[in-house]
Amino acid sequence: MSPSFETQLASLAQSLRSGNLTLTDYLARLEAYFDEKNEPVQAFLPEENRFDRLRQEAAALEAQYPEPSARPPLYGVPIGVKDIFHVNGFKTQAGSKLPADSLTGPEAESVTRLKQMGALVLGKTVTTEFAYFAPGATRNPHNLEHTPGGSSSGSAAAVAAHLCPLTLGTQTVGSVVRPASFCGVVGFKPTSGRISTAGVIPLSPTLDHVGVFTQDVAGAALAASILCADWQVVAPTDERPRLGIPTGPYLDRVGTEGLAHFQKTASKLTQAGFTVQSMAVMPDFDQIYEAHMALMAAEAAVVHQDWFGQFGDRYRPKTADLIKRGQNVSPTLIEAARTSRENLRDNLQTLMTEHNIDLWISPAAVGTAPAGLDGTGDPVMNLPWTFAGLPALNLPSGFGENGLPLGLQLSGGWYTDEQMLAWAEQIAELVK
Repeated sequence: MSPSFETQLASLAQSLRSGNLTLTDYLARLEAYFDEKNEPVQAFLPEENRFDRLRQEAAALEAQYPEPSARPPLYGVPIGVKDIFHVNGFKTQAGSKLPADSLTGPEAESVTRLKQMGALVLGKTVTTEFAYFAPGATRNPHNLEHTPGGSSSGSAAAVAAHLCPLTLGTQTVGSVVRPASFCGVVGFKPTSGRISTAGVIPLSPTLDHVGVFTQDVAGAALAASILCADWQVVAPTDERPRLGIPTGPYLDRVGTEGLAHFQKTASKLTQAGFTVQSMAVMPDFDQIYEAHMALMAAEAAVVHQDWFGQFGDRYRPKTADLIKRGQNVSPTLIEAARTSRENLRDNLQTLMTEHNIDLWISPAAVGTAPAGLDGTGDPVMNLPWTFAGLPALNLPSGFGENGLPLGLQLSGGWYTDEQMLAWAEQIAELVK
């Protein structure tokens, strides 16, 4: 079932701001669609009287901005918020069985910013437990018997199911780009720190990134321009980026179908006139992987020290195992992991400069979304870009033999988010 209303962020925002689509009409259509579509997908957590609340908030917004010319850029746009973000008026459960009153905190700065720009919170989206690997109830909208990915499961599925045009997620390994690939939507993770993580329950403060899900690149760019610190407008250009393929042990991790699809996608870009060159990178990828995982576990153990001490029996096994492993990571190994992170970033940046590369391209996941709901899939294809803190983006790039989406991952240089998104507009139309 497709909705009878616009679901692309930039177009919907323009329609609501201008009054061509009234908030009253839009919410009425959305309510009818939401009630039917969210039940099988379970992207959003339950909320009684959701649309009564939204109508009250919409009425207050209309009263505040009666003149279309004065309306903020996200006037009336409904957003989904991953349930590790604190939102005023909502409890934060973080996909866990811990008491909600132990997980309270001030509203996330990213949520406040979107609300200031006129957005309405449609609700909390399902997350894996504390944004790690223990899955929630969300299903993949393309096939309900398959995972939507994680940990931002509900946020990816909500956009894929057209329940809202913008959702917030987080990525500590691959929790934005991977579910975006599995669900066939755009998922954007900025340069480390460009979107505030304040007000978000951390998994690993060094590695955590706040990201967004949208239907298209234009929507991701609009959201990024609002959320990213020091955002600069990039002039449109016909100049095409030079693309690098990172071969070696990293690319060897992709599955057979995923690799074949990626190679076909790269060939499309070459045929369209893009310069695409392969180069051996990250020969020490196994060590990079281990350093990332050790740092994440160590920092998760610190984050959860008090909660785990008090409520340890309420944690699911995967999360409990992470915390226990982290308790045994030595300070020497933690420091070595942080040094490895900086070295990886420097090495990738140096290679980009030496070989005149503007963007890296790689598979966004090892393949299509796995069957079953007991796991969320392998985030290994996203790990090095997250570890290095570099911006990354999923572009839907077609479908596998099972009819489920596959994605192309773009990764840029440090603080080149604006240019990466501008170039992504060129690439998106060629690979979808």
